[in-house]
Amino acid sequence: MARKASLSGFPEHLPQERLVENFVLDTLRETFELHGFSPIETRSVETIDQLLRKGDIDKEVYAISRLQEDDSRGKKEKLALHFDLTVPFARYVVENAGYLNFPFMRYQIQKVWRGERPQEGRAREFTQADVDVVGDGELPFRYDVELALVMVDALSKLPIPAFKLRINNRKLSEGFYKGIGLEDTAGVLRSIDKIDKIGPDAVAQLLKDELGANDEQAEAAIKLAQIKTDDTSFVEQVRALGVEHELLEEGIAELEEVIAETSKRAPGRVLADLSIARGLDYYTGTVYETVLVGHEQLGSICSGGRYESLASNGKKTYPGVGLSIGVTRVVARILSQNFARASRSVPSAVFIALTNDEMWSSAQDVADNLRSRGIACEVSANAAKFGKQIKYAEKRGIPFVWFLNEKDGVIDHQVKDIRCGEQVEADPTSWNPPAEDLKVSVTAVGE
Repeated sequence: MARKASLSGFPEHLPQERLVENFVLDTLRETFELHGFSPIETRSVETIDQLLRKGDIDKEVYAISRLQEDDSRGKKEKLALHFDLTVPFARYVVENAGYLNFPFMRYQIQKVWRGERPQEGRAREFTQADVDVVGDGELPFRYDVELALVMVDALSKLPIPAFKLRINNRKLSEGFYKGIGLEDTAGVLRSIDKIDKIGPDAVAQLLKDELGANDEQAEAAIKLAQIKTDDTSFVEQVRALGVEHELLEEGIAELEEVIAETSKRAPGRVLADLSIARGLDYYTGTVYETVLVGHEQLGSICSGGRYESLASNGKKTYPGVGLSIGVTRVVARILSQNFARASRSVPSAVFIALTNDEMWSSAQDVADNLRSRGIACEVSANAAKFGKQIKYAEKRGIPFVWFLNEKDGVIDHQVKDIRCGEQVEADPTSWNPPAEDLKVSVTAVGE
């Protein structure tokens, strides 16, 4: 449902849209916990120094202060809203290392803020869902495989089109660039990261203009970035380019292990894509990006990678690997393309009507009985005509209306399915709606 926001970049959903979003959030939580990840939450603010120490994104960071700021506070105390969940998580690990068991597996679902230009899929305030595994000093490489499998499992349960989890290894890319004589590997990665947006020819020109690459070096870098396979055949294609470097060999071996296992367990979902670079500097090995097939213009809906030194206390390093789902981006596309809808716009399965105002307390007794069995319901606030009360329930999408009639001190209970008109006697201590009506369900509609 397209609605004009009063403040762009800060999305607000109608109740039926929020129910779809809640379905996505609940699905992610359940899946992450099935894989052994524990939930945490970090504060919304960090010091500016903490946020900016691993990347130059200061233009996107929202600084915060009191209206009457105390100028005597030091620079290090200046605060800003976090722009992702990885940097705050790194701080959390260092500060709580003595209380955590390693490898520490966590998931975190929270709001983040970035000063971006609002458009579909990009907001200034949005929700991310992260999963990370962090080790104490070292972290087995197999967690790189595990993270890919967790994310494939989670995304496969959402009402979205087919997706591709695209995986590369920065050791492979950096080793290749060094092998062809391009030493500014971070600069090459930043240029290659733009290949989907501006095309290979424009990227090749960037490599020559900004990084001093010659024609042969630019051509080789582009050839590497154009390798894409859904199995381990990328290894042969890389070797065919004739470049040798120790770091390249290490990256090939790691990526081969990830692709071999994930393509076996999630065929058709995973792609070795050597154009994937990721813009943030803290990634050191495996990198991931995920796109919806047919909706590539939306950008990546899920990304992340391996980092060796993001979390450190100066004496000890905590390496990790993680992935982040852009929940707001995914939900925005689900809603705009009508991929799924909620079965009703309110949680209530039953509306308890009033014959007269004196029956309100008795209606509350019915509600207590229903709620004790997990049946969401609401009681009419006044004894309007039955037709008006039924119309109210119908407008809210509530499938059942409960009627109470008192005669000679005995209350007769009946419940009506207002979708088909069937009305039957009912006992408030034992009546249950059909299973499909008990809870709000979210149904995939299709593309």
